[in-house]
Amino acid sequence: MSARPLVTVFDAEGKSCGQVGLPAVFKAPIRSDILQFVHTNMSKNKRQPYAVSRKAGHQTSAESWGTGRAVARIPRVRGGGTHRSGQAAFGNMCRKGRMFAPTKTWRRWHRRINLNQKRYAMCSALAATALPSLVTARGHRIAKVGEIPLVVSDSIQSITKTKEALKMLTALNANVDVDRSKRSKKIRPGKGKMRNRRYVQKKGPLIIYSKDSGIKRAFRNLPGVELLSVNKLNVLMLAPGGHLGRFCIWSKSAFEKLDRIYGTFTKKSQTKRDYKLPRYVMSNTDLSRLINSDEVQRQLRRKGPRRTRRAPLKKNPLKNHQVMWRLNPYMQTFRRQQAVLQMKQLKKKREKQQDENRK
Repeated sequence: MSARPLVTVFDAEGKSCGQVGLPAVFKAPIRSDILQFVHTNMSKNKRQPYAVSRKAGHQTSAESWGTGRAVARIPRVRGGGTHRSGQAAFGNMCRKGRMFAPTKTWRRWHRRINLNQKRYAMCSALAATALPSLVTARGHRIAKVGEIPLVVSDSIQSITKTKEALKMLTALNANVDVDRSKRSKKIRPGKGKMRNRRYVQKKGPLIIYSKDSGIKRAFRNLPGVELLSVNKLNVLMLAPGGHLGRFCIWSKSAFEKLDRIYGTFTKKSQTKRDYKLPRYVMSNTDLSRLINSDEVQRQLRRKGPRRTRRAPLKKNPLKNHQVMWRLNPYMQTFRRQQAVLQMKQLKKKREKQQDENRK
């Protein structure tokens, strides 16, 4: 969570030219789980339907031979005089047969997403762009950038030439990330290279503006650089691939508009009906520090003897004499009598054996 109250504004030459307050949306909770769920479902909404031909695998004349011929009952191609005649057809296990469960164009391609979830994901994506650690972890080169989030004066919106745009990025030390994106261009592995998406390239900076006075024409030809209006912010561009921390360059007017669009923790949004920013469930998530703090420990009882009683251990009276005597006090006397009686019987037995041996 970013906690700075003011952010530096840079001019086209990379020099500080003022300060602007940090919008409250940059202090919103960062929920990567919500963002990834929303990103996954949003990315499904631009898919185009595809399906195999309805006739595929069935464009032949075939009929089962029935039973009694010692062959499977799969339909077989009619005719003779060729290898094809007699071959199995139609089934998904057959050569030149149809696929299993042929794809249809009426599959459920699109997904509806809860509006509040989309807004939460957007707030999380925006808050993550203000954390240098997340931006660096995503792979952007921002070591020499003056400040994150990077805010530039509104003169950026009136740039019309790509040469001027590159000069401004160089002054802001953001051209390092553009060069990284340019060097990363390579041929896509797999079948996609045949389907009008031959190259893959890493994402560069995202420039967010308030008014287009030529900025789109100026920056659109730079590799990896993308542009976005602050009124049409998009999770797919703020967190490509569902990964938080896109390197964003803001125009001053776009940066100041965020409080009006998303509101604050106390004031509702002016463009979204009855919407306030999501709050943290806990303002301090360091549980060990909370529990061991003097304020909490002072309210706890002193540590004393165990107040919980253990469940009594049940012992078997047939095996444990002490428990049996407690249940039946006469058992102790009875056992003694039995022992004495046994000794007398044993003594008589020995005397009888001795008398027999003498005879």
